[in-house]
Amino acid sequence: METSFLDLRCKEVVNIVDGRRLGHILDVVISLSNAYVLGIVVPGEQSFWNILKPCDPLFIPWQQVTKIGEDTILVEITNSCQTRPFILNNKKS
Repeated sequence: METSFLDLRCKEVVNIVDGRRLGHILDVVISLSNAYVLGIVVPGEQSFWNILKPCDPLFIPWQQVTKIGEDTILVEITNSCQTRPFILNNKKS
């Protein structure tokens, strides 16, 4: 299967464990050394009480993506420890 980043951004990410909608893909993380997709980045959880406060995006490892459909991307996140806040490392070597 082949797809573009723009096509992926249009799909909503849903956790199959609890049915939560995680939002649309913000970014795809790729290893440049071996051209391997490491994971996807989605918006962090937004609660009713901190609606004005920006939330940190979450990184979901590619191994947790179970199915890519026409409209949605299904991921399997059993607990919040499997995802982590996404921090882009901009250091130059």
